[in-house]
Parts: sequence; structure tokens; C-alpha cells
Amino acid sequence: MLRNRLITAAILIPIVVAGILLLPSDIFAVVLGLVLLLGAREMSQLAGFTHPVAQGLFMAALAAGMLAVFFALAVQTQRPLQLAAGVVWVLATVLLVTRTSPVTPVTGRRPGVLLLGGIILLVAWCSVLTLHQLAEHGPALVLFLFVLIWTADSGAYFAGRAWGVRKLSPQVSPGKTWAGVGGAMAGALLCALALDYLGLVPLALPATLLLCWVVTAVSIGGDLFESLLKRQAQVKDSGSLLPGHGGALDRIDSLLAAAPVFAAGLSLLERAA
Repeated sequence: MLRNRLITAAILIPIVVAGILLLPSDIFAVVLGLVLLLGAREMSQLAGFTHPVAQGLFMAALAAGMLAVFFALAVQTQRPLQLAAGVVWVLATVLLVTRTSPVTPVTGRRPGVLLLGGIILLVAWCSVLTLHQLAEHGPALVLFLFVLIWTADSGAYFAGRAWGVRKLSPQVSPGKTWAGVGGAMAGALLCALALDYLGLVPLALPATLLLCWVVTAVSIGGDLFESLLKRQAQVKDSGSLLPGHGGALDRIDSLLAAAPVFAAGLSLLERAA
């Protein structure tokens, strides 16, 4: 499985990096939107909507929401949405980590999960796009966000395999450990030092480190949230699109939580600096 993960990552990472750095923001918005629409299809399956027509309607509604945000919602209006989403993700992360009750399998359609999933996907899309559209270092900041998530995920994986004993959230995701969290935070530390060295943001190192640690913690919360939905739906992966990685949603779950927190946190810290 590790071999498949590495092969898939070796193929995808150069494509993602090139897309972030080379595509104009409007084209990047379309490409990112298509990826999130793949995640929307899998989200609808986790919510119990298995009929292709229902899934197509959900994807169409999300695409319409993206168009509305792109053409009608100013960046100044998007900021409060990102801040609200960031607060919710922080609280959700705490609740998922501290959960002690077993996850009960759920059958049937769950419109509430579908609506929540649509909001999460839409806010994440506009958060990444807001970063990409920044006049100074926009694409570089988006790339940094992706690298931060990748580094934290890799640090958690290898630290968890080497030293993982104490479970992080055994009821939601038995495979995650506190050692993995330590590995993720170590990776975030390296990323914060790199961001400070490159001078992409006008922040002092302590503020940069705080931002990276909070974003990393919340990215773990995004992973846990998807794990909760999968355990409720009694499936191992959200899909089979990517060998060794599962579905599209399995690859973007951390980004869905991290993007609004990073965008809102960066804006707040820059104002306070």
C-alpha cells in the first residue's frame, strides 16, 4: 500500500504544483472546482444518496454556488465566512478528539450531512481561491498551504508508525495516535521556519509558527471528520479514484478544514502585525 501511495503521490504532486504556480486564478478556480466536485460526489455517497441523479443534482448545486461566489461575492464578504468556518473547525476538532462514545452506523439518506458537506466544500474552494488571487505571493501561499498539509500528513504517518501507541481518537479513527500528532507538528515547525525564511508573509516567526500549528491541528480535524462519516457509512475509503489513497475526498479532507483557517488566520495576523 505504501508503494501505491508513493507512486500516486509522485505523479500527482508535480501536476498540482504546476497548476498552482502556472495557471491564472480563473483557470485555477475551474480546475480546483472540478476536483472538489469529485469530492462532492463521494460526499453524497457518504450521506446516503447513491442514485446518480441525486449525486448529479448535488454536484450541479455546488457548481452553481461556486459560480455565484466567483462573480457576486467580494473578498471582503468572504472573509467573515472563512473566519466562521475556521472557528467551527477548531471546535469540531476538539469535539472529535475528545469523543468517547462509539460511532453508530447510519443507514438511509442524510440531507443534513449533504448540506453540511456542500457548505464545507464551497467555503474551502473560495478560501483557496482567495489566497491564489492575492496580488503578492498568492500562488506561492497556496502552494505553501498544500506543502504544509503534505508535510504534516507525512510526519504523522511515519511518526505514528514508528512510535504510535496512545490513540488520538480511538472511537473515530483508531489508526491515529498522539505520536502522529507530534510528527505532524514537527513538520509544521519546519514549514513555519521555511515560510519565515522566504518572507512570503509580513509576520514574526512566533505568529507564523502559531498559524502553522493551528492549521495543522485543524487539518487533522478535517481528516477525523471524514473518518467519522466513513465509519457511519461503514466504508473504508470515500472512493477508489486514487490507488493507495482512496477517493478524491480522502485526499482533500485535510484541505477542506485547513484552507479557511489558513486564509482567515493569515488575514487576522497580518492586520494585527
